Amino acid sequence: MKVVQIKEAGQRDACLARLCAEVYGQAAGLTPLVVFTGVRNVLFKQEVARLLAGVDSSGKPLALVLLVLDEAGEGMTITHTCELDSDGASQRLISELTLKAPLRVDVDSPEQQAFYQGCGIKRWFEAQDGQLIGLSGRHPAGSRDELAATVALDETLILRRFKHDAKAFEVAKQDFLNGLQAFPSRIKA
Repeated sequence: MKVVQIKEAGQRDACLARLCAEVYGQAAGLTPLVVFTGVRNVLFKQEVARLLAGVDSSGKPLALVLLVLDEAGEGMTITHTCELDSDGASQRLISELTLKAPLRVDVDSPEQQAFYQGCGIKRWFEAQDGQLIGLSGRHPAGSRDELAATVALDETLILRRFKHDAKAFEVAKQDFLNGLQAFPSRIKA
C-alpha cells in the first residue's frame, strides 16, 4: 500500500464526500454535509487538515483518513477514517502514518483502542470526559497536560447558515452530491 496526500481540489472534494458518507451513513441527517462543508471551506482553506488515501499499486483507493492539526501545530488528530476495501486497508494506512507522523487519536471504546493499538499507537492517556487519548511515538507530548486542542469546526454555525441561507444549503448539498458521483477509481500520486 502506498500513502498519498490528496491535494488536487476536485479529487479531494470527491474523497472527502465519500469519507463523510462512509463514516456517518445515510441515517445521519445533515452531519455528513455539515462536516464536508466545514472541512472543505474552513479547515482545507486554513491548511490545518490533510486528506490521505491508502492506494494499491494501480492507484485504486483502499482507505481514507482525515488528519487535523492541533492548535500548536505540533500534532495531527485522526478525526475520520474509513475503509473502502474490506481487507484491513484502514489499519495498514494508519500503521504507515503512525511511523511517520505525530498522530493523536481520541477513542471511547475498548474496540477502538484495540484497533489503534494494532496500528502502532502505544501511549495512552485518560481524558477528562472518560475517553482515551492515544499518541504515536512521534508525537511530542509527554503527558495529557502537554496536548494542544485539535482545531475544531463550529458545526452549529454551519447549521445556522444552512437554516438562514437556502441558496448556501443547496450549493453545499450539490457540491457534496457531485463529490460522491465523482469519486475516483484511481488516485494519482
